[in-house]
Amino acid sequence: MSGNYIPLYRKYRPQSLDTLVGQEHIKKTLTSAIELGKISHAYLFTGPRGTGKTSTARILAKSLNCKNGPTVHPCGECESCRDITNSIPIDVIEIDAASNRKVEDAQNLLEKIQYVPVNGKYKIYIIDEVHMLTNHAFNALLKTLEEPPENVIFILATTEVHKVLDTIKSRCQRFDFRRITTDDIVKHLRYISDQEGIKITDDALFAIAKNSAGGMRDSISLLDQLSILGISKEITVDDVNSILGRISFDVLKHLSEKIIDSKPSEAIEILNDIYNSGNEPLQILTNLCEYFKNLLIVKTCSDKLLQDLTGLNEPQIKELSSQKDSLEAHQIVFLIERISYYIKEIKLASNQHLWLEVGMIDLANMSENSALLDLQNRIKALEGGNLNYAVQSPQIKAPVQEPVMEVVTRPAPIEPQPISSSPKPEEKIEPDVKPTVEPQREEAKTTNEAEEFTPPPVAKKSDGKDIASMWQMLLANIKSPSTQALLKLAKPAKIEPDGVVITFRNERLVSQINDSNKKQLIIDAANIMFNQKDTSVTIKTAQFGDSKPAVSHTEAPEEDSEPEEPEASSTPQIQQSQKQETEGKAPIKSDIPDSQQNNETLKPVEENKKEKERIESDQEKMVLELFDGKYVE
Repeated sequence: MSGNYIPLYRKYRPQSLDTLVGQEHIKKTLTSAIELGKISHAYLFTGPRGTGKTSTARILAKSLNCKNGPTVHPCGECESCRDITNSIPIDVIEIDAASNRKVEDAQNLLEKIQYVPVNGKYKIYIIDEVHMLTNHAFNALLKTLEEPPENVIFILATTEVHKVLDTIKSRCQRFDFRRITTDDIVKHLRYISDQEGIKITDDALFAIAKNSAGGMRDSISLLDQLSILGISKEITVDDVNSILGRISFDVLKHLSEKIIDSKPSEAIEILNDIYNSGNEPLQILTNLCEYFKNLLIVKTCSDKLLQDLTGLNEPQIKELSSQKDSLEAHQIVFLIERISYYIKEIKLASNQHLWLEVGMIDLANMSENSALLDLQNRIKALEGGNLNYAVQSPQIKAPVQEPVMEVVTRPAPIEPQPISSSPKPEEKIEPDVKPTVEPQREEAKTTNEAEEFTPPPVAKKSDGKDIASMWQMLLANIKSPSTQALLKLAKPAKIEPDGVVITFRNERLVSQINDSNKKQLIIDAANIMFNQKDTSVTIKTAQFGDSKPAVSHTEAPEEDSEPEEPEASSTPQIQQSQKQETEGKAPIKSDIPDSQQNNETLKPVEENKKEKERIESDQEKMVLELFDGKYVE
């Protein structure tokens, strides 16, 4: 190799805006600015590597400092043009910000700005990779960038514009360089190949352009590397794949067929041949992932776009088309996801070949049971099961929402003496309607139904007319039989989504509910019933000593009206014993009179309290015996 050899990417660097490949929007804007003489004091060129940022900065400098300039077509013969072409200019200073990033370097640059240009009209500073400057260096440049000397122009180039301070970007005209299209790269590579006498196929050029990811410099460098092979023979795609460490299309197709057919043993044999040929595990999986990506494109996109999107020739696309019916689109996506997973694992693994084999076996086994029809059948089966379960839900069944109710009969009460006071609104007299008490066996059945309860999809607010049904539903949702039995001594005052109020006659029962986990069981049952969270539940004592509903002396009581009775009572005997027999006197504030009282004389207050405690004790004892329970403090 001669010592004067110039790499192709330097030899074919564009020298004017006309020869700049791609970036049509930038060429048009800069051309108009030069022709109109509207030259800015600062430019910011940003974009991916190898897209022409530095080359455009040099072309702009050459157009401005040419002896015929400013001109769109610099002569290339004057001293200024030759210096820029040979990278030895006096008035055009290129600075690498990666190695001159300190604030001292920025200050030295600002000191030299004051000198006038020597050969050209402008002193141009090209700062490459400007994002590497420190914040102090950026701040040192701020004022000069905003108001530089009349003959000074700054051109900043960067691949990471987000790292540049906003105060810097706002002082520059920004130009965003785009990735060069594959077709433009192929055309330029063909031009260089013809000029250099390199024998290479169009498919090989396309493979080079596809590998460069829109960067012209990378493509020309790879072509320069392959040019040695083009002296004796024509360069093919296999040569490009060999240089890049890529696997040929035919090998990848053979491997993919074994994966699609779920033949892991044969897939491992092909994999070992590929690995023994010198291919790295990461490169193998990357090429395989790209192959399935192309298969997905062939399956989902129109025929007009296939060649542009895949970068394959017509015979290869035809072979992919023969495979597209073997897999559904979601199966191909799933294979790509699994390959990506093993690529991540291989990057972190110490034994990459082990993970490569494990991944290949996994890929060859996963498509066997993932047919779309099979998945649809499974979904239908699951949905059918859910629907049947919803139909059998206790919430939807009428017998659960409307339990059998029975009015408890009791002996006719002693007719009370009418009094003049009217009842309070909150003490409305209601008939004591209670569900029939079943034995312990029926309680266990209710508990089992509560465990199978499925909450309704939407909470429906009660209208207040079916509070008895709501109360039975709430009891059915409580898991604890003891809590259910205890709540049968209570009366619901309110059961709605915005709150549940339950009253007891006995203060000790209220304390027992509030001081234990029984209240949480009630809250959980209400949450299930209303399909919501944190339902408000209030347990309180009924207004036991309040005045009772009164009946006027001149009006006869209705046949179905009854004096207020203790709601905790579960037997008609106790309910009968709670009637007042006063005539012409104010009623006593105790609701429990002496059942044996036949005269008009009232007992002392102390005896009434003792009698009340005795009856409550007898009542509780009766309930405990009835449900075979005990007090739990």
